[in-house]
Amino acid sequence: MTSRTALVTGAARGIGAATVRILARQGYAVLAVDLAADDPTLPYPMGSKAELAAVVEQAGGNVEAFVADVRNFSAVAAAVAEAERRWGGLDVAVAAAGVVAGGVPLWEVPPEQERAVLEVDLNGVVHLARAAVPALLKRPRPRSGRFLAVASAAATRGLPLLAAYCAAKAGVGGLIRALGAELGESGVTANAVSPGSTDTPILAESARLYDLPAAVAFAAQQPVHRLLDPDEVAAVLAFLAGPDSGAMTGAMVPVDGGLAL
Repeated sequence: MTSRTALVTGAARGIGAATVRILARQGYAVLAVDLAADDPTLPYPMGSKAELAAVVEQAGGNVEAFVADVRNFSAVAAAVAEAERRWGGLDVAVAAAGVVAGGVPLWEVPPEQERAVLEVDLNGVVHLARAAVPALLKRPRPRSGRFLAVASAAATRGLPLLAAYCAAKAGVGGLIRALGAELGESGVTANAVSPGSTDTPILAESARLYDLPAAVAFAAQQPVHRLLDPDEVAAVLAFLAGPDSGAMTGAMVPVDGGLAL
């Protein structure tokens, strides 16, 4: 696996950070991409430069940080170009960047917060696909390129007071299915994971939006009656990133503790 390279967005914390760490352990060279700054339109802190640097240090191996806003296609394209320049090509792209906003009915959500959710959670995935898939296709046949995204159980469940988030994640599911069909027999596949309530800053903010005392309150809605660990979701992404997942494309893989049952 030492010759395989990956790019992961949303890498400063949560599922993105866990994915960087597991891919690095498996021998990938990884470009860890994050905005690494707060968004003034959102009322909770984003990942920081210090957190991104800590992920790179913890991951060890051949991992580098890259600051980019997934809402900006040029910035995402620059990140892909940096991975190609640094390591000679790209084999895996993981769209894990995400934000949440809501807490009130859709028509009461501030437009700038709704826009942030749709632009990061959906357009950010589209931007990475537009920039990364051509790079994945540059590899000679037989290829085993992988485009991966982090969706959510919210892609298929209507969650009150999180309408924009549900819409964005449902859009990710549609995008992945279409990419799987478009990529066909190219050797590059497109898949997504659909996590349930996972112990991340997004879940903590969701608890605040629902006026819950803490994120652990969400554990009761999952048959496993616990929150998921980001490492559990990252482990499935790591499998999907590898050559053994070649029979899977256009799939939304539930990693949700049974939440979708």
